[in-house]
Amino acid sequence: MADNRRGFAAMDSEQQRRIASQGGKASGGSFDNDPRRASEAGKKGAAAQPVEAKRLGGRHSHQGR
Repeated sequence: MADNRRGFAAMDSEQQRRIASQGGKASGGSFDNDPRRASEAGKKGAAAQPVEAKRLGGRHSHQGR
């Protein structure tokens, strides 16, 4: 039973590499090439923070270190 290779284990390394590459391309990538998208994402993340957390600026999470 342990010899039964399925999924990625049954493929050769080149085929695995091709499939994995397609997933990275389909994800939309990072913000490296689009500063506008990066800015929008940052604003969205900041807006999601509670007001008190913004005011403290991370003081509680770092314990004054």
